[in-house]
Amino acid sequence: MRDGAGDEPRRHVYGRTKGKTLKPRQANLMETLFPGVSISLGSAAIDPRSLFEEVDEVWLEVGFGGGEHLVHHAVRHPRVGFLGCEPFINGVAKLVAEIDERALANVRILADDARFLLERLTPASLSRVSILYPDPWPKKRHNKRRFVNEETLGLLATALRHGGELRFASDIPDYIAWTLAHIAKFNRQNGEAFCWTAEKAADWRTPYEDWPGTRYEAKAIREGRIPAYLAFRRL
Repeated sequence: MRDGAGDEPRRHVYGRTKGKTLKPRQANLMETLFPGVSISLGSAAIDPRSLFEEVDEVWLEVGFGGGEHLVHHAVRHPRVGFLGCEPFINGVAKLVAEIDERALANVRILADDARFLLERLTPASLSRVSILYPDPWPKKRHNKRRFVNEETLGLLATALRHGGELRFASDIPDYIAWTLAHIAKFNRQNGEAFCWTAEKAADWRTPYEDWPGTRYEAKAIREGRIPAYLAFRRL
């Protein structure tokens, strides 16, 4: 199978892509509104600013779930363009409904794996990337499916501008350690690309500024798990 550009074999996308049948309003909006906010992968190079009428910068959220966090910031930052990637169609439908209800003009969606978009974005075109509570793939034989790996760190390093921020939040200690280890390894092999901004433990135990919380975070706390909020600056 080939990807949108028709050049390289398409990567396998793990995890669910469909859930319950969409509600009538959601199904209607997916037919009427979604095409207008959907990101096309037909071009080999995508300048994300060109997807919006006028924005000062562009942020990307990888795997936005139901879109609560993305919508929270899109409402508060109308001059920022937001790219959201999510292969789970029910989550996409929820975000499309929020775009309609709140008349958001600064959100664009890829209903697919974020890697397909990252590899096409023009260099240094993003100011922030958020990877929030990604699927931990806890079984060791499935660890290779985790979003954070050498390939995606390379894509992120290219897409983030100097001084840009990479955020990673999780309640899974093994995935947190995995992320720190992979970024340290990436820095050793490619020069200092990402600087962990934490100076003390409270820095990574405290949610980001203007943090709305997520349903995954609430579930983790209810079940006694402690989230970590990592932030890295692109050097």
